[in-house]
Parts: sequence; C-alpha cells; structure tokens
Amino acid sequence: MKVTKCIIPVAGYGTRFLPATKALPKEMLPVLDKPVVQYIVEEAVASGIKDIILVTGQNKRAVEDHFDFHSELEDYLAKAKKKDKLKQIRDIAKLANFIYIRQKGPYGNGTPILNAKHLIGKEPFAVMWGDELMFSKKPRLKQMIEIYEKYQNPVFSVVKTDTAGTSKYGIVEGEQVEKNVYRVDAFKEKPGPKKTKSRLASVGAYILTPDIFEELEKTSIRDGELWLADAVDRLKKKRQIYASFSNGLRFDTGTKQGWLEANVAMGFAHKKIKTSLKAFMKKIVKDPNLPYLS
Repeated sequence: MKVTKCIIPVAGYGTRFLPATKALPKEMLPVLDKPVVQYIVEEAVASGIKDIILVTGQNKRAVEDHFDFHSELEDYLAKAKKKDKLKQIRDIAKLANFIYIRQKGPYGNGTPILNAKHLIGKEPFAVMWGDELMFSKKPRLKQMIEIYEKYQNPVFSVVKTDTAGTSKYGIVEGEQVEKNVYRVDAFKEKPGPKKTKSRLASVGAYILTPDIFEELEKTSIRDGELWLADAVDRLKKKRQIYASFSNGLRFDTGTKQGWLEANVAMGFAHKKIKTSLKAFMKKIVKDPNLPYLS
C-alpha cells in the first residue's frame, strides 16, 4: 500500500522557548516568513502525502487556524490588489487534507501516534516531529518512502551524531545494507555513550506499519512516559526495520540555537536580503556593544 498519511505531533509545551511560547505554539515560531510546521507539512506533501494528521493540545488553535482559510484577510488582500499574497495564503489551506485530534494519554512520543490509530487503519504511514527541518534536493521523507516501498518494512530517518548525541537522541544500531540504508538491529532511547557504540541518531521522521499500534498498546509506561522506542524494540522482534541516512541540511528548531541557525540559513538563501544580512553578520560580531544585549 502507498504511504499517503502523515502524523505530526504538535502538542508539546515548548518550554525551551518560554516566555515566547506561553501563548504561541512553538511550531508556529517563524523561520524567515513561514512557521516551522509549514515547512514540515510542505516536505510531507512534496513526498506524496495527502492526509496530514496534526495531534494537538491546548493552546494550539493557531496551528489549526494557519492551515485554514481566512476570509477577512483574503478580502483585504483582494481589495488591496495584493494578488501574490492572496494566492500564497490560500495555497496554504490547499496543501493537504488536514485532520486535527487532541492528544490524550500519558506523556511520551508514543502517545500521539497511538491517538491516531483510528485514522490510520491498516495502512503504512509517516510520522514527522513538529520541530525539525530537513532540506535536501530530494525530500527526506520521499527517500524514506522509496526505501519502504522496496523493503516493505518500517524505516527511520537517521543522521550522524557525536558522543554527546547518544544522550540526546534515540540511537540506531545495525549494519549498512546499501548506500544510505541500514538494517536496524537495536533502537535505544538516549542510551548514553557507555551503552552504545553507534553514532546514528534517529531524528525527525519515520515510516511505520500499522502493527506498531499493537506494540504501543502493550508497551509499559516508563518514567511516566510512553516511548515509541520501546514499542519499536518489541516490533523488531517480529519484522525487520531499516534506517535511512538522508543527505541534507538539518535544523533542530526545538532548540534556540537550531532555530536561530535555520533563520540565518534561510536569510542567506533569500535573494532580497542575503547581501545585507551577510554585511550585518560581519558587522555585529565585531560590535563592542554586543554584550549589552544580554
């Protein structure tokens, strides 16, 4: 079966960006002129996804509004004859079929996936986290879907990490079976350098098969959370799992540094502002008044 559905969990509190995220969802923080979550949706759509399932929580109304039509704004833009802007905001609502559900259950990254079980049925599906951007010539998710279609088994997105990363990410252990494709022998949630020799970090995206739901339902709550890694560990005993190493430019916009880096990179890629931005960056790093900003 084709992969046409994608779950995007967006229910987190975004505590690393407080106070900005007290009222504004972290997924709506802008990278240049688009919110983070729109880039993620666009990657999914460019990869062939038709249905976007956003698993939301309280104070996430802005995410739903962003992917809806806005009649008052559209009327204003039409009267102001701002045709390009009008088309731009209308196209956002037309990107995909958007479905919204509220997250219910324990903390943990397994919960939003389990919440969407009734919408997935017996189909394979994608999962993309709401705070990670990956830019590549061929969309990262499309590369993963192609690997799924070849092997007919779950696929994880992985990147190379360092020793410190073994305590921040889920770590994949396994052997390379072809260029940029690994057979997953073990998947460990933040194991630390003493418990793994691998430096392949699972980040951003998954292609999962519907049998993951049974494993999630059987998985015990650990440290107050339902971990996808624990369910995957159970699943890999029943079927093979693969990892896809995607070449591209990755930004973890869930961190302040990653979000700032994404904005700078997009600014350098923007035709109208890249020259002045580069000049400003050169100037500010030498500015003696810079410490007064902190």
